Amino acid sequence: MALSQFLPFFFFILSCSFHLITSQPYDYPSANLSTTWINSVSADHSVNFTDGSTIRAILLRGTFGPKYACGFYCNGNCDTYLFAIFIVQTNSASRITLPAIGFPQVVWSANRNKPVRINSTLELTAQGDLVLRDADGTLAWSTNTTGKSIAGLNLTDEGNLVLFDSKNATVWQSFHHPTDALVPGQRLVPGMKLTASVSTTNWTERGLFSLSFTDDGFVALVESNPPQTYFDVTIGRLNASRGSNYVVYLNGSLALLSNSSNSSNSQTLVSFSLATSAQYMRLESDGHLKVYEWQSGWTEMDDLLTGFNGECYYPMACGRYGICSRGQCSCPKSSSNSTTYFRQIDDRQGNLGCSEVTRLTCNASSNHRFLDLQDVDYFTFTTDIRNTSMNTCKDACLRNCSCKAALFRSGLNSSTGDCYLPSEIFSLANNEKDKTRYDSHAFIKVQVEPEIAAAKEKRRVNGAILGSVIGVSILGIIVGIAVFIFWKKKRKANEDEEDYLDHVPGMPTRFSYDDLKAATENFTKKLGQGGFGSVFEGCLADGTKIAVKCLDGIGQVKASFLAEVETIGSIHHVNLVQLIGFCAEKSHRLLVYECMSNGSLEKWIYHGKQEQTLDWNCRRKIIQDIAKGLAYLHEECRQKILHLDIKPPNILLDEKYNAKLADFGLSKLIDRNQSQVMTQMRGTPGYLAPEWLSGVITEKVDVYSFGIVLLEILSGRRHFEASESEDQQVMVNLFRRKAEEGKLVDLIDKHSEDMQFYKEEVVKAMQIAAWCLQSDFTKRPSMSMVVKAMEGVIDVDKDLDYSFRPQTVSAIPYISFADSTPLLPSILSGPR
Repeated sequence: MALSQFLPFFFFILSCSFHLITSQPYDYPSANLSTTWINSVSADHSVNFTDGSTIRAILLRGTFGPKYACGFYCNGNCDTYLFAIFIVQTNSASRITLPAIGFPQVVWSANRNKPVRINSTLELTAQGDLVLRDADGTLAWSTNTTGKSIAGLNLTDEGNLVLFDSKNATVWQSFHHPTDALVPGQRLVPGMKLTASVSTTNWTERGLFSLSFTDDGFVALVESNPPQTYFDVTIGRLNASRGSNYVVYLNGSLALLSNSSNSSNSQTLVSFSLATSAQYMRLESDGHLKVYEWQSGWTEMDDLLTGFNGECYYPMACGRYGICSRGQCSCPKSSSNSTTYFRQIDDRQGNLGCSEVTRLTCNASSNHRFLDLQDVDYFTFTTDIRNTSMNTCKDACLRNCSCKAALFRSGLNSSTGDCYLPSEIFSLANNEKDKTRYDSHAFIKVQVEPEIAAAKEKRRVNGAILGSVIGVSILGIIVGIAVFIFWKKKRKANEDEEDYLDHVPGMPTRFSYDDLKAATENFTKKLGQGGFGSVFEGCLADGTKIAVKCLDGIGQVKASFLAEVETIGSIHHVNLVQLIGFCAEKSHRLLVYECMSNGSLEKWIYHGKQEQTLDWNCRRKIIQDIAKGLAYLHEECRQKILHLDIKPPNILLDEKYNAKLADFGLSKLIDRNQSQVMTQMRGTPGYLAPEWLSGVITEKVDVYSFGIVLLEILSGRRHFEASESEDQQVMVNLFRRKAEEGKLVDLIDKHSEDMQFYKEEVVKAMQIAAWCLQSDFTKRPSMSMVVKAMEGVIDVDKDLDYSFRPQTVSAIPYISFADSTPLLPSILSGPR
């Protein structure tokens, strides 16, 4: 079944009146090499719309009616712009018009994670690369097609931006890099996905929702760890040829097609009314998949997934922890007592969700309890334990610190059922949809105050026997005295710590807890979870964006807090995340950092998405930045500083992709006259040097961790991949084998054509990684030598030993870690 059969895209004549823009008529669907466009306020074909949006078109296809154009687009205050494809209205004179109603609709954008400013430029270079640069010349986006015999640029009738060669064959096309929308005729093949923007004015794809087509089905996800599914069509493969199926958006349906001759019929996944005019589909920031059509203005034609799930079964219908019932939102409440565990974030906007009155922490798991919500369901259910009892399900959640709720489904009036233990809770729903099919219970884990927990225990005592009452009373007095003594000691310890910090020279700004509470809007904008606490986005009174890390726990947190403040409180380097300030007030321990807008390195090297893949020059700069930061810690500070937890989550990127080291909670300071130090094992399995087994370490343990991170950056994969075959799961073992076979090029990130183009330089960087991974730590280079090797000033040691110590999945199971950070998003600042 040929795709061309399904591409009719006819626009009807618009009956509304238009106001002509005084500019030259044009119909420029294509451009030649060595062409440059400037995002200038004086550019031709610049149109300002009444909704505050502005377009500066450079290519336009067709005349009279809603047509595709591409160029610069902004919405709002127009401080920043997208290079985008949008649908505009034109008249018979080939002029872009300003309709009485309706505005340009963006259906694709190149740089939504990195908008550009006025006087930015788009260039189709003589070498065939389409390059977008900001006003200061920094690279914002590129097709990475240099050297691929590009002959020109074309915008097709279907809205596809195409780079073609001298034989008119397509080399690169925007249809292969969808953002949050599909237009009729556009395919969605396995490996592609739509990712929602944060909002209509914040274009970055940090939104919660994504929609993709895999080999097994069509699925919509809400981003969590792991992702949670809120819509799916499990279709299976139409034939045995892997990857031969694809989803195509046709007028009237989103259909599954196959390239195989064995399958002659299409399979409709979701459908809507047949189109009569210009149309597009968008995954909205709230997770809805909506179809819009031009009908004398843009009209919402259908909300595709709502018909299947209902309004309450969207993950953010009532925000996190909110309960949705027929479109109304409420917070979980206890039926057994009057204690309030959740409150609405905004009383006037219930859909914003609920926040915990007492934050759930792993360090006080003895005070964890459950809120029992009967006939409450969840938008998804992934069975973790089958054929179990309700109590077993609850106990499993209590034993798992990351578990936020125990969700239990059973047959009607049955005592056994299935158990789901999610690590993140979005909206819940009253079970009005499937009450006739199964019973559902939601047990939400909450944190009770110690005195509440003690009161609950006390109420269990039988008061009928006088002696028991007296005994309990005496016990209560003893406990009270113990609590008072503990409180006095803790208060004294806190005061000693606060007094100590006030006398440490060069300390950063000290904030009050109320100051940081106001700056973070009561800690509502959570950026991520680290090894010792959560991180929240905030803004100081002077407009400075910050990331506030709230440390959890008692003894371990105090050590981590002191280590972090002492380590980076008085040092400054361009490749270290700046500690702006801290808060040590009563039991509160908070660290205030500069905000890193591009988040942690791991989101840029593991995802495998072609449109987000970093090019070689960017990766090389990141590698050099990491090396320079470590060289400074090891060699240029008054005391030698060992970071001890170098890994991608602890490497953050600013808006220009400059890399900075973060999270010094495990760091170790040693004097310059010490060549080595003995310490308990700490760090993250997979990045630990072999000498950790002896407990005697040097700064070369950081060099080893750097070597692992370097391999991950170059290969675009984690040091351990469970989905790979056994002989390819562990990166170091695979690296050793490929080196022995002389096939290091096989390890280069296959998702980046640019990395493949510079494979000789990448292989040299792999040799630097091998140098850093030498089993004998005395043969590893210093980080200053690594910097020089990356810059080409010195050569890599020729006598390298590639017989690295074999690593296993168990990651040294017999060692007890004194301090370790789990493999969680350890984000000090910036979104993931």
